[in-house]
Amino acid sequence: MQILLFFILGLIQGLCEFLPISSSGHLVLFSQIFNIEDSLFVSIILHVATLLAVCFVFKKEVLNLIIHPFSKESMTLVVATIPTCVIVLILMPLINLSFGGSFLAISFIISSIMLFFVQKLSKKTNERISYKHAFIMGIAQGFAVFPGISRSGTTISAGLMSGGDKMECAKFSFLMSVPIIILSLILEIVKIFIYGEIISINIPSIVCAFITAFIIGILSIKLMIKMTSKLDFKWFSFYLFFIAIVTLIIL
Repeated sequence: MQILLFFILGLIQGLCEFLPISSSGHLVLFSQIFNIEDSLFVSIILHVATLLAVCFVFKKEVLNLIIHPFSKESMTLVVATIPTCVIVLILMPLINLSFGGSFLAISFIISSIMLFFVQKLSKKTNERISYKHAFIMGIAQGFAVFPGISRSGTTISAGLMSGGDKMECAKFSFLMSVPIIILSLILEIVKIFIYGEIISINIPSIVCAFITAFIIGILSIKLMIKMTSKLDFKWFSFYLFFIAIVTLIIL
């Protein structure tokens, strides 16, 4: 039974991480319904699976960033990551609390409102990602660590409203998740080994969820890239409003 639950968690992560509907929000909601413990740790592990999916799909871009660490492309990721880290460190107590289900419905509603208005407020340009876009998207990513606030939706929206090209913003949004997920994993490892936090997770179950999230994540990224130019965020907005109501009823 537990393996089935974790398979569903992996499916949720793989599908939702690259759609603007908040994978962490859906993971927390599902974990609360079925009483799955250590939802923050599980969320980070599953985000690592989709991180690997990003690296697989964008292997040329990722390899280029590694080979040329001081190129403009690499520096834009650094510029995006710095404000994210600052915001996360400041808000860490609230973030930890939010993974228990607090604010989840409110966060879904915030994402819903944001996605409904983003295309009306976005600038119609074809600008490539600049340091300005990266910094603004980095700030957005910092606030999107709360479950229910879509990371991809928030960062792509921030990029569009600052004048970025839709396709460029989508690709950069996926890539900018790489350093922040790595840093989150390191932080969680520090908590486990230095502060003696106890994690009670069944290994076969988490492995099943990890593999599922990785495979579905690859398929979702490819689908999202194909859909991006024609994507209408308002449909995701309606879905998020619906799931916010469901969350209020259930939790």
